Amino acid sequence: MTGLAVTVYAGSSLGNDPRFAKETELFARDLVAAGAEIVYGGGSVGLMGVLADTVLAAGGRVTGVIPQSLVDAEVAHLSLTELKVVGSMHERKNEMARLADCFVALPGGLGTVEELFEAWAWLILGHHGKPVALLNTAGYWDPLLTAVQAMARAGFIGAEEATSLVAVDSAEELLRLVDSWTPPAPRWA
Repeated sequence: MTGLAVTVYAGSSLGNDPRFAKETELFARDLVAAGAEIVYGGGSVGLMGVLADTVLAAGGRVTGVIPQSLVDAEVAHLSLTELKVVGSMHERKNEMARLADCFVALPGGLGTVEELFEAWAWLILGHHGKPVALLNTAGYWDPLLTAVQAMARAGFIGAEEATSLVAVDSAEELLRLVDSWTPPAPRWA
């Protein structure tokens, strides 16, 4: 997996369960050990900061993509391998997607979910064919996965679309997913 660019969405806070930070560290170290590079939102706080600090401490490469407004708010991580400053959140998401070979969401809040859903929607619409995954630390994403299955049962997304958002428990599982990935057929193909 040398050179694999993993775009990671993660919370700007730590959450209230210490397993979130612990699993973020393990996930980051294992990705670096496998030769993967990390692309993320460029923040120094929360799980984003834990992710970046762990990658750097493990000798890995991490690229942050952050809008100028968050640099101005002093939440940018200034010790990254590379920090790309863009004009808006929209530009941030586009650049993170452009750099990605795959996407994974760690526990996080509204911003994490919004970025995840955009990457997933782009997969379903055929804008890219890259895997979209959830690091399901302590079952964090279980309610979301239940909601996705409810959307499928209600006929708003297809069965193949529902299963194209994949929960993983480790970096090893993510790497296996990438190796075996076949994207779903685009919805409007």
